[in-house]
Amino acid sequence: MNTPATPPTPPAANVYEYAVIRYVPDIEREEFLNIGLMMMCKRRRWIGVETHLDPSRLALLRAPHTPAEIERQLRTFTSIARGLPEGGPMAALPVEERFRWLTAVKSCCLQTSRPHPGLTPDLPATFATLLHRLVK
Repeated sequence: MNTPATPPTPPAANVYEYAVIRYVPDIEREEFLNIGLMMMCKRRRWIGVETHLDPSRLALLRAPHTPAEIERQLRTFTSIARGLPEGGPMAALPVEERFRWLTAVKSCCLQTSRPHPGLTPDLPATFATLLHRLVK
């Protein structure tokens, strides 16, 4: 009697969510520039965030903000996401609450896309792939 072979166990998959960080120079024009990525896995208590502001692409939007002003805002954003003390009280929240707060709909120059879900065995590798595809 032949018994079916047990299928190999796949690597542990992690449910994650990601959002693209956007610079919006003028809310009414509804134009934006993708300038970063944030990704979170609640189960692993993992969050990744990286920004990439390209001044030549920024110049095409006739932005009212200088790259230095935008970078200053991004430092605060990333400090909160990473849970650093300079991020203030919001940075002390659990990763999923920080992610939700940062991805909430806003009418300001830094916004995020709607969060998108995914499944991966390798959070850092998936983060790098998404960052390259959507931002860089």
